[in-house]
Amino acid sequence: MKLKSQINQVIKEAFSKAGIDHEPMSVTDASKAEFGDFQFNGAMALSKKLGKNPREIAADILNHLDLTGVLSKAEIAGPGFINLWLDPLWIAAQCENALKDSRLSIEKRETPVKVVVDYSGPNMAKQMHVGHLRSTIIGDTLANLLSYLGDDVIRQNHIGDWGTQFGMLIAYLEMIGEDGSVSLKDLEQFYKDAKRRFDADEAFADKAREYVVKIQSGDAHCLALWQKFIDVSLGHCEEVYDKLSVHLTRDDVRAESFYNDDLPTVVEALRAKGTLQESDGAQCVFLEGDEIPVIVQKGDGGYLYATTDLAALRYRAQKLEAGRIAYVVDARQAGHFKQVFRVAKEADFVAPEVMLEHVGFGTMMDPNGKPFKTRDGGTVKLIDLLDEAMVKAKDAIKDKESYSQQEIDALAKIIGIGAVKYADLSINRESNYIFNWDKMLSFEGNTSLYMQYAYARIQSIFRKYDGKIEGEIIIGDALEHRLSTMLLRFEDVLNRAAVDAAPNQITTYLYDLVTLFMRFYEQNPILKEGVDEKMKMSRLLLADLTAKTIKQGLALLGIQVVDKL
Repeated sequence: MKLKSQINQVIKEAFSKAGIDHEPMSVTDASKAEFGDFQFNGAMALSKKLGKNPREIAADILNHLDLTGVLSKAEIAGPGFINLWLDPLWIAAQCENALKDSRLSIEKRETPVKVVVDYSGPNMAKQMHVGHLRSTIIGDTLANLLSYLGDDVIRQNHIGDWGTQFGMLIAYLEMIGEDGSVSLKDLEQFYKDAKRRFDADEAFADKAREYVVKIQSGDAHCLALWQKFIDVSLGHCEEVYDKLSVHLTRDDVRAESFYNDDLPTVVEALRAKGTLQESDGAQCVFLEGDEIPVIVQKGDGGYLYATTDLAALRYRAQKLEAGRIAYVVDARQAGHFKQVFRVAKEADFVAPEVMLEHVGFGTMMDPNGKPFKTRDGGTVKLIDLLDEAMVKAKDAIKDKESYSQQEIDALAKIIGIGAVKYADLSINRESNYIFNWDKMLSFEGNTSLYMQYAYARIQSIFRKYDGKIEGEIIIGDALEHRLSTMLLRFEDVLNRAAVDAAPNQITTYLYDLVTLFMRFYEQNPILKEGVDEKMKMSRLLLADLTAKTIKQGLALLGIQVVDKL
């Protein structure tokens, strides 16, 4: 449920009854429990407009505040704050409703938006490396979240499958005289071998350049080799996506080549708008305030990334009719996207109301604060990192004797992949972060394993009880009040994370929720002998709602739970 909107509605009604002709500001979470559940500070903002003392305005609002439903208590504090307490009976009823609903009372949007999320974007010339991790999992989480909230989400994987290096690669594939099923198993080595041959053999280099022209002109033989190379390359990507439980398929691929035929049309459309200028033979768009132009066509007639991105924007806005287009791409590309977005809007490729968004992110670093590399300085393959995560995760399984080897392997995948994903998603996406195995596979702190352990612990409570859970939720003390209120905040957190494209807001919420539940579990015994039956049922229901919330929150991050560890 949208908890804040419920409180805001009560405040709005009080404004109306008090004759205050202004839209009230939104309430905020109270900073401390003694200040209530929420705080309203709009009285100070209204002071100048109404010519009254803030406490006077707060008193007037308070006098007209309805305390018979959502709220049980309200009081003025400081220069004009209004501290607000939710009614325990109302909280309990909302939690019970959430338990009965498969979506935990989280509503879908009344007016869904068609959203394109562009993420992952590997280059077909090489295997996916650790640099592709953040785009892939941040983008997938954003797509999961927006879809769950009711938006019409279109996933797009803009792979790099076009360019001069492909002439070299397919020429080498043809030269070795096989279908590529053996050599392409290690794309990294294949690329190195092709490049070494290109640098050493002038005749081969000339042939590779000829192949570039042939690919671009639609030569059937060269395109067949190119397609074989792309198919094998995508197979490598799909192996990574499968391990990461990322929802990208071949149907989501919109490669550079997809827009190739539209590039001349983009240039002509810009020319027709009168925005193109020639500079040193190149066709450029000069944006007011920017010294560096956007080059859309080189002097030799070739096109650049900006041209393809403009074609993609036009396609997504006009053909797919997207209302929001999010590019989950390295923060270092911020300048590029800022320019491309401006050109697209000024050229009317994209309507003014369409939201264009660069969801930038920082870099994964090693313990020395340097970009993550192998010991010999090479690029770490993403598949190798994930395999290592699963190996290390086996050490986190406490009771190995109670599992078969197959079960241990399955658990290790859930724990290991979850640890890698959660460690990344729990960081503000714009920040760099240090990759640390010990930290991410810890049972303590804001980690996936801490969340999975809390969920498993709740399941162990249910196994011990092994009876029917029925009754009603009773908010008996301050800790139960805080836990139940926290559970009702879930939808607000999800909606805020969707607006900000910020998965770490979900992880922060889950960490706070689990930490609070652990305190509740320690101080409010559930199955202990002597606990009143009604209170036992109430606490079992709160534990159940907590488990369901943890499971749903992790699912949006693409992470599974386990019933026992």
